[in-house]
Amino acid sequence: MEDKRILYVSSELVPYLAENEVSLMSYEVPKMINDQGGQIRIFMPRYGNINERRHQLHEVIRLSGMNLVVNDMDMPLIIKVASIPKERIQVYFIDNDEYFKRKATFSDEDGTLYPDNDERAIFFAKGVVETVKKLNWVPDIIHVHGWLASLLPVYMKHYYKNEALFADTKIVTSVYSQGYEGTLDSNMLGKVLFDNVPEGDINLLSVPDYNNFMKVAMAHSDAVIIASEDTDAELIKFAEATGKPFLPYVSKDNFAEAYTKFYKTQVL
Repeated sequence: MEDKRILYVSSELVPYLAENEVSLMSYEVPKMINDQGGQIRIFMPRYGNINERRHQLHEVIRLSGMNLVVNDMDMPLIIKVASIPKERIQVYFIDNDEYFKRKATFSDEDGTLYPDNDERAIFFAKGVVETVKKLNWVPDIIHVHGWLASLLPVYMKHYYKNEALFADTKIVTSVYSQGYEGTLDSNMLGKVLFDNVPEGDINLLSVPDYNNFMKVAMAHSDAVIIASEDTDAELIKFAEATGKPFLPYVSKDNFAEAYTKFYKTQVL
């Protein structure tokens, strides 16, 4: 993977958030490619429960300052950056006070999902792409981890379909068992349709539960990885039915060789 450029877009990442399957693999996979001589960037949201002082986040003024439109509202984009200690891996944080200042990730202290999680996902997807455009950094692969990041394939295939920068970029989505209970906002479909995404391609979002969210992400990806041993059989069946390159679950202890081979033979 030497000199290949891979952009990792994740909803969670250690050491900035607690360890779980998504946050650990979002660290281990980029580290593995970095160790092989690949060029990587990682993007994640800057949640309010990330300690900016301890992790030495700082705002990148030249990348911040634009407004992103979410459901006809202008939302300021702030970009912060930090480096994972000892790894020489740079992490970019997508920030906005309205969406990410609260002191938790996806739900309040009672476990209730934030009502604007759908808008946060839209803002995150657009923020990542707009920042990569400003960096003028062309990824060979974009690898998506975690449901809050999983609108990115939709926006890449529709909203940004005419961006020459990404003409040859392939999108890989990792599907985890770690999702959410219930549904996101019932008006989520309309908010994505506002960005001129064809309704027929995303009509599953009329019921925005976790499985439908991930089905839409897989349908807009170029390849799919099953990243959890206990991934819902319905999602595995959907992934297989897409006919896209597909990697079944591989344990964390053995993923490096399998992921590298999958990138080289099925994606690039």
